Amino acid sequence: MNKIAASVGLVALSATAIQAVPPAFTSADGTKPWTVSATLRGFYDDNINTVQTKQSSFGFEVSPHIGGTWSPDPTLVLTGSYLFSAKYYDHKPFGNTDKWDYTHTFNAELQKAFSERYSIRVSDSFVIGQEPDVIRAGNSFSTFQRIPGDNMRNYGAINLDGQLTRLLGFEAGYANAYYNYAAHGTDFSTDPITASSSGLLDRLENIFHLDSRWTVQPETIGIVGAQFRDVNYTGDEDISVDPTGRTDFLKSDSRNFREYYGYVGADHTFNPQLTTSLRVGGRYTDFYNDPSGAGTGWGPYVNLSARWTYLPNSYFEAGLTEDIAATDLVAANNTSITSSAETFVLYGSVHHQFTQKLTGSLTGEFQNSDYNGGSYGGSSDQYYLLGVNLAYQFTPHFSQKSAIIMIN
Repeated sequence: MNKIAASVGLVALSATAIQAVPPAFTSADGTKPWTVSATLRGFYDDNINTVQTKQSSFGFEVSPHIGGTWSPDPTLVLTGSYLFSAKYYDHKPFGNTDKWDYTHTFNAELQKAFSERYSIRVSDSFVIGQEPDVIRAGNSFSTFQRIPGDNMRNYGAINLDGQLTRLLGFEAGYANAYYNYAAHGTDFSTDPITASSSGLLDRLENIFHLDSRWTVQPETIGIVGAQFRDVNYTGDEDISVDPTGRTDFLKSDSRNFREYYGYVGADHTFNPQLTTSLRVGGRYTDFYNDPSGAGTGWGPYVNLSARWTYLPNSYFEAGLTEDIAATDLVAANNTSITSSAETFVLYGSVHHQFTQKLTGSLTGEFQNSDYNGGSYGGSSDQYYLLGVNLAYQFTPHFSQKSAIIMIN
């Protein structure tokens, strides 16, 4: 299987201004850290629908942004932001009623230190959009396609950090991911039936983890941890015929699953410029609602990341992950349906400051998805993402950006 798409962003102009805010939002040091910005970008996309039958389009994007930080005392920091994007295409994308796409992104985070030993972090990210890289929560893609409509994703997390003794600490956390796609309704006129995005991808994920943190050396923290992940598909629609003959059709929740993880790892600081984090272990996945049990069994779990600040305001980040992910593909064979995808993701980015006013970045990502069960079982998709950006700041309030983005 193969999906190919490419897009090129031509020129972007942005103007940023710092605006005063009411005294209630004044930080502990008396500053008024409220930022308002706007970006205008022209682009060309040679495959706006990310399908083999290509439709190219020129267009432009307007993106105002507002963000701020509130810190009434040194133990509490609250940040928040909102980004709106209005994107116009000269050719209407598939599924759109007009030539416009609108994206809303809300982010908020709270950090609170109760003492030198205990602290908490609470964060939330809510998105309404159409592009797969916007809707995802994490490194892996569940769909490679642009999906029209007001598709919603919310991801919230809470983590409690504690230091029990000089050498032993812990991190306990909970995360919740919610997906709600605009397209509803199964098409029974096709053979096989065609499930909607809502039927295939609407879901609620709950993730709990507990890590013990051992201070092996001042610069090395050893990790022994466990995690539980519960994924419930909420579309409540028919998505496939039942290959086992138990019923006529299987519904969205036939792909529900639970995962049980065990792993070890380390957080290591080589020097103030280079830090790494590694979690490696195994997981057991149980597709308890699937009559065929496709995808149930053991698999690897890997999460690796690194950051190297090689010059002031210049850094390199990279990482890889291996885990189970949801997929928008489903097809029955004689024994099972496609339940999920085993995904390997490799990513990296470089941000470099050439001069005080000129900066650039290069980002790349590769994902390999091996499908479990059904007629897609044993096949795979490879997805490539490459982005290049340059920005020149004429004044503190005006800058020009150019970007090239390619997806294969």
